[in-house]
Amino acid sequence: MQSERPRPAATAPPPRPHSPLISPNTVSQVNRARVLQALYDVGPLSRADLARLTEVSRATIGAIVQPMIDSEMLAEGDPQPSSAAGGKPSRPLWFSPNSPPIAAVHLLPGHVETALVSAGGTILTTARREYPADTRDTDLVVDAVTDALNELFVPNQPAALGVGIAVGGMVNTDTGTIVQVNLAPCLSGLPIGPLIAERTRLPVYVDLHPRVQALGDRWFGQGRGLSTFASLYAGEALGVGLVLGGSVHRGPGGAGGEIGHSIVQIDGLPCHCGQRGCWETIATHRWLRDEAARLNLPSASTLTVGPLARLAAKGHPGAAQLFDQYVDNLAVGITNIQQLLAPGLFILHGDVVAGGEALRGKIERQARQRTAAHPGSPLQIAFSALHDDSTLLGAAGLVLSHSLQLTP
Repeated sequence: MQSERPRPAATAPPPRPHSPLISPNTVSQVNRARVLQALYDVGPLSRADLARLTEVSRATIGAIVQPMIDSEMLAEGDPQPSSAAGGKPSRPLWFSPNSPPIAAVHLLPGHVETALVSAGGTILTTARREYPADTRDTDLVVDAVTDALNELFVPNQPAALGVGIAVGGMVNTDTGTIVQVNLAPCLSGLPIGPLIAERTRLPVYVDLHPRVQALGDRWFGQGRGLSTFASLYAGEALGVGLVLGGSVHRGPGGAGGEIGHSIVQIDGLPCHCGQRGCWETIATHRWLRDEAARLNLPSASTLTVGPLARLAAKGHPGAAQLFDQYVDNLAVGITNIQQLLAPGLFILHGDVVAGGEALRGKIERQARQRTAAHPGSPLQIAFSALHDDSTLLGAAGLVLSHSLQLTP
């Protein structure tokens, strides 16, 4: 009789990812965040409006908002006239002028822009500093950021909620470190977050410029109340921040987001990242100026989209051809994003906005022709309503997302 083989010892299954149970304190934080999210998405709302929007009772809303009124995070506005049906006049809630402001930073090659932003999204004051773009002394960079921030902080003002920093390059959002900036190598490897936190004694959050820009659209621009859209910057560089399901998309540690370096031409032009055929090689100022020089257009070495659009409108030889090719190059990348993730709405920022309606309409038509139509996500192209303030407002939104535990 054949003996039975011994069975292998049972092993415990690997631990499965899980979410912690919701404690009473967590429930309170979630409810508070939901109310604040509603205000950011819609604007000033009365208690009754908030109750209807969040599907809870007015008493519940009162219990949530009263501590925020007492702490001067929120304030009640003047009574609004009753409706024709009568009833008690409502008092809309909005962010108090005495609520803590937010410090916002946009770190660029050679200079830094900063702003103090109210919790409601108003830029209160700004400051700017320069540093040598080719410096190897990173203390000069940190000093420039610190000096610009210190100019914003005035006596007898509530302490800032935190500092949000937008960087035009690869970042590690877990450590607050700049990984690489191709246009400013001196910034590569700089732990800007911890250094500014040490100088200011404030919490500091760092992220990639296009993602921060998308946060500006999400909290204060055309993305308010939308769960999915794309925020595209085009000029000297090219980048896209994606909001998917209400959250700005990030890989682990802030990886990803370098969509300008997605390959659109296998044997294309060399890119400063070391690869060939990146989207950036055919849709930024570098390509535009090289082509303008080849076509003998005026001021080719400094040409931007606005002057090109004007030359094209005047019928200057070669200008219309170049303008159309630039639009086509932008549309190629937009089409790929739409086919893959279907954000639907693309909000354009940067120098590309100077192309006007001629550019916006052409990109939309080109991308729609190349994209399979779907009723759930019609492709739309819009120019940013925030103009030059989008990045600083987004840096404020970065702080709000973390500090108020809103959807990041």
